[in-house]
Amino acid sequence: MTISVENVTVALSGRPVVNGLSFQAQPGKLTAIIGPNGSGKTTTMKAISGERSFAGTIRFNGRDLRTMSPRELALSRAVLAQSISLGFPFLVREILEMGIVAGDTHDAAEARRVMARALDAVDLNGFETRVATRLSGGEQARMHMARVLCQIAETTREGQPNWLFLDEPVASLDIKHQLAIMKLARDFATRGGGVVAVMHDLNLTAMFADHVVMLKGGRLHAAGSPSEVFTESVLEAVYGCRLSVRREEDTGLIRVLTPAAA
Repeated sequence: MTISVENVTVALSGRPVVNGLSFQAQPGKLTAIIGPNGSGKTTTMKAISGERSFAGTIRFNGRDLRTMSPRELALSRAVLAQSISLGFPFLVREILEMGIVAGDTHDAAEARRVMARALDAVDLNGFETRVATRLSGGEQARMHMARVLCQIAETTREGQPNWLFLDEPVASLDIKHQLAIMKLARDFATRGGGVVAVMHDLNLTAMFADHVVMLKGGRLHAAGSPSEVFTESVLEAVYGCRLSVRREEDTGLIRVLTPAAA
């Protein structure tokens, strides 16, 4: 079962922002969507998560996305949005409970265990009774990742893979927590779930992604493994600047460097 995007176009105010896009995301893999600002990454994420209307076809685990109810989607995928504003002073526990309800976990004891595991995973132990609006930006970002993990606590449901859709999940985090969140996403995929993440950091993408979808101007420019997509010619064509690509001999890890650091 896959996320299959077939000739998808999304228009905003009559202007195509995503144009004729096709790609697949596989369970068991972390698919990263990358590209410069304005290339259509977040719009693509909103389309595949069911939050934005589109032309074309998106199949979610073999089903036409348009035929799935909001509840069916909520039980199969969780979405971490690029930016989330809190208008009320919810407690952290109350934010996580919103995910628990959507995730169809009704037993109170099990719900507490799910929330405790999620907070531990994002390094927020003991934050249950903290006021969410008083947390730092990075703490709020990790709290919302915990909510996502509460909503989709398991990697499969009734034999079908569950999915995490993460839009810039590490944008406001320090390096320790960037690595921690990417390891969480990697682990979810390793255990059989699917992950689609919008990313800006090319080196973190190279470290953690199995499959890369590179957009430019709302269109697919390149797709494949990091080693296939991260070439100097492709990166310069997409980002409009010179970058150097190095591969570490001992680990095979790809590093993208500016010329000054090469």
